[in-house]
This record gives sequence, structure tokens and C-alpha cells, in this order.
Amino acid sequence: MSGAVEAESTFRHLSPTLNNFRVGLGNDIHRLVVGRKLIIGGVRIPYEKGPEGHSDGDVLAHAICDALLGAAHLGDIGRHFPNTAPQWKNASSLLFLRHVRQLLDAAGFSIVNIDATVGLERPKLGPHIFPMEKKVAAALRLKASQVSVKAKSGEGLDAVGCGQAIRADAVALIQAQPGPALTGA
Repeated sequence: MSGAVEAESTFRHLSPTLNNFRVGLGNDIHRLVVGRKLIIGGVRIPYEKGPEGHSDGDVLAHAICDALLGAAHLGDIGRHFPNTAPQWKNASSLLFLRHVRQLLDAAGFSIVNIDATVGLERPKLGPHIFPMEKKVAAALRLKASQVSVKAKSGEGLDAVGCGQAIRADAVALIQAQPGPALTGA
């Protein structure tokens, strides 16, 4: 039996209490450039630089998408929203979150919670954290208390600390819902 088939067979036979929950990890980083809007978690933040990218470059939304997709074994953000597709050019990444939620629903998963950290030297994000949590939660049809966003500076180190980049890391916990999507029926 191949490793992949064996793993799938093992997963299907675990008790529901052991395979109900799945964890995913996501991250994203973008170079900061003059002339782009700085949008994080769907919130526009006044600043002279923004993330270079095909869509709006929202690193928080992108990291959360990857965490959720990974937890559900549904690929990654590049598979669902390729940077070669014209429909995603300058698109709001909140649309990505809404679409990922639909994919999770179709696959039989619900979101338990999300924890994320944004790394950015300037500007300070403290006043924008709660609006980010609310926008991300709304896009995913969650309560704001299910989404935690934190901000960290780069302490003058690496591309983030030198003000050249913005980074986000996210962890998502999802729960399998009983039904045909997960039982193979």
C-alpha cells in the first residue's frame, strides 16, 4: 500500500473525536513600494507605501487563506487565485476570504478560530487591529472574537525591520462537520 493511500485509509478510520479538528499554517510577504495602497485585513491604512502584488496585496488575508486551505487540504492561495488571472488584478483580498469560506463549507468544515500576526515596521497598527478583526470575521462569516490579529515590528532586522516589506503569519483551527463531504458517501 502506498504511503498516501495508507494515510488516507488511516484518516478515514480514526474515531470522530480524533479527526474532528485540523490545523493549518499560512504566511505571506510582500515588498513595500511607493504608490500602492496599504490594505491589511481589508482596512485601508494611511501610508506612503503599500504591498506590491497582483491583487491588493493584503498579506493578512492571504496568510489566513493559506492557513484555512492548508487545514482543509484544499491547496494554497496560488492554486485558487493565480497571479496570472486577470479577474484578480487589484481585487480585494476579502473576496478571497469569502471564496475560501465557500470552499470550506462545501468540503464540510467549519472555522473554529484564527490567530494571525502582521509584521510591519511602520506605520504602527495598534489603532487598526480591531477593525481588521471585524472585517476578516465578516468576510468569513465569523464572530470577531474568533479572529485574533496581532502586530509586531521587525526591530530593525531583515526586510520587514528595514521597512522594505510586510509579512503576515496565520494559524487556523477548523472542525470537520459530519456528513457526506467527509464520510465519502
